[in-house]
Amino acid sequence: MITAAALAGYALLVGAVVPYGLVRAGWPHRAPAVAVLAWQGLSLTFVVAAALAAYHLVFAGRHVHDGLVGLLSACGLTAHPPAESTPAGASDLALLTAPAMIVLFPLAWLVRTAWQARRERRRHAALLAVIGTESAEHGATVVEHRVPAVYCLPGRVRRIVVTRGALEILTAEQLRAVLAHERAHIRGRHHLLQVAAKAFARAFPGLPLARLAREQTALLLEMIADDRALRLHSRDALATAMCEVAAGRAPEAALGAGGRSALIRLRRILAPEAKPRPVTWAGIAAASVTAPFLPLLVTC
Repeated sequence: MITAAALAGYALLVGAVVPYGLVRAGWPHRAPAVAVLAWQGLSLTFVVAAALAAYHLVFAGRHVHDGLVGLLSACGLTAHPPAESTPAGASDLALLTAPAMIVLFPLAWLVRTAWQARRERRRHAALLAVIGTESAEHGATVVEHRVPAVYCLPGRVRRIVVTRGALEILTAEQLRAVLAHERAHIRGRHHLLQVAAKAFARAFPGLPLARLAREQTALLLEMIADDRALRLHSRDALATAMCEVAAGRAPEAALGAGGRSALIRLRRILAPEAKPRPVTWAGIAAASVTAPFLPLLVTC
C-alpha cells in the first residue's frame, strides 16, 4: 500500500501540480522545442505512474513483492516467475484490467484522434481542389477570400493555403516569411505532436496536465515554426505578416500563422530573450526523457 500511495502521489504531482509550475516558468518560450518534449514527458509519466499505482493497489501485495518480475509474471510475459510467487490465474488477469485500461484508454483516443484528423484533412483537401487555384510562384493554393489568412494542411495531402486577401495586403518579403513558417510546420510534422496532445486531453478531460499540455503544445509549435522562419527572414517581416493574418482562422485539422496566440508570439519575436544555456536545456531534456522511468524503478 505504501508503494501504491507513493506512485499515486507521484501521478498527482505530475498531473496537477507540475503543469502549473511549467506554465509559469520563463524558459519554455525561450526553448520551445525542449518545452514540447517536457510536456510530452509529463504526459507519459502520468500514464505510467497511474497505471503502476493501480497495479499495486488492486493486487495489494500479490505479485507486488516480486517487483517488475511479478508484474510481468501476472501479465504472462515471463516463463520463469519467482519461486515464491503463485502462477497467474484468471482472477489476476481480471485485476489487471484497471491498470491496463489506464494505458489502453489514451492509446485508443490517440488512434481515434489521428483518424479523425486525417479524415478532416482529406475532406478539406477535396474542398480546396474545387475552390482553390495552384500557384507555382508561391508554392501554395490560392483561395478567393477577402480575409487575409495563411495556413498549411499537413500529412500526406501537404499543401499551403493563402487567401487572396493575404496576397493583396502582404509584401513579397512578408509573404515569404509567413510561407517559411508554414513550411516549418510541414517539415517538422508538428501535426503529430498536436494530435498526441489532443488525444491525451480527450482521454483525461478533467486533468490540469491534459488541458495545459494541449494549450501549450499548440503555442510552442507555433513558436518553433517562428524560429525556423526567422533563420531566413527578418523579425519585422514575420511580425508584420502575423499582424496582417491574425484575424484569419485555420481549419481544425490545419496549422495557421495567425490565431489567438499571435499576440504572445509577436512579443516574443519583437523582444527576443536569450536562450537557455546548453547545459540547462540538456538537463531539462534529460529529465523529460527519464521521468517516465522513475515509476518503473519504484516497481523494480
